[in-house]
Amino acid sequence: MSALLKFHTGDVAPADRARYWNEIADRAFTGTFVNVPGEDFTGRMLAWRVGELDMIRTDSSNSAVGRTPIPQNEERLILHLQCRGSSTHSQKQAECALDPGDFVLASPHSPYSIKLTGHELLVVEFPRAPLAERFPGIDDALMQRMCGATPGGRVFHDFLLSLWQQGEQAAEDPEWESGVNAVFYDLAAMAMRGAQRPSCMVAEADMRRRIVKMVSSNLEDPALRTASIAEACSISVRTVQNVFAAIGTTPTAYILEQRLRRAADRLVARPSASITEIAFELGFNDSAYFTRCFRQQFGVAPRDWRLGRNGQG
Repeated sequence: MSALLKFHTGDVAPADRARYWNEIADRAFTGTFVNVPGEDFTGRMLAWRVGELDMIRTDSSNSAVGRTPIPQNEERLILHLQCRGSSTHSQKQAECALDPGDFVLASPHSPYSIKLTGHELLVVEFPRAPLAERFPGIDDALMQRMCGATPGGRVFHDFLLSLWQQGEQAAEDPEWESGVNAVFYDLAAMAMRGAQRPSCMVAEADMRRRIVKMVSSNLEDPALRTASIAEACSISVRTVQNVFAAIGTTPTAYILEQRLRRAADRLVARPSASITEIAFELGFNDSAYFTRCFRQQFGVAPRDWRLGRNGQG
């Protein structure tokens, strides 16, 4: 097992960030390149190898990713799991779009490209054979969106997220590595089988979009919470909780994150508005609490963010 590596753009001059991020991307997965829209690009990446699994966890602003084919010494697959934001994946004549919780398998032996909004992705490259043994129809599943709202999809998502909590502590333990690899293949196959059931849980995906839209439209309402979402959408509180669990969060955490992201935009777009005014507009009733939450989310105080000292990367 390799050491957990950490990379970020925070200490890199804006003019050098595109070059730096491309070097990091190519180091993580050979042949990967990234097109960024400008010097305000920010990104973070964790990279880790556990047994046969080459993994990264990346969080960055808008970008477009491409990859040139790698040699086919051993047939491999690459999995992209969307944690936050959205993405569109293309390979050969196929294309699919991912929302939070969804994942897709592609071949690193053919060129592929990804268009990304501000996002967080988990990416795993691994040998094809172990997964093919567990999921014989794997070739037909390539470049097909795998719905993350199924029970198997949620368990797979939670498993991958939990691995990163061990990155700093896990000792050199071959049995732990082989066990993690076996569980990865088993859970990936289970999630893929569940995603192939009729309509891939279309109703759940539609419900998720409806709830997310409702939250986005009501961020300024201080009373916005799980119960009010359930009432507005005519569903149970438990259903609301399950929808957010499928994308790896809770209603409260999601509402807070979206309010903070909107506040970050308003701080820059409306320089004449006070920080307290913006906080109250977005449902906060305590400016000190808003500042604490903002610092936790973005690493700097709202005032420094407004002045361009955003420190992201």
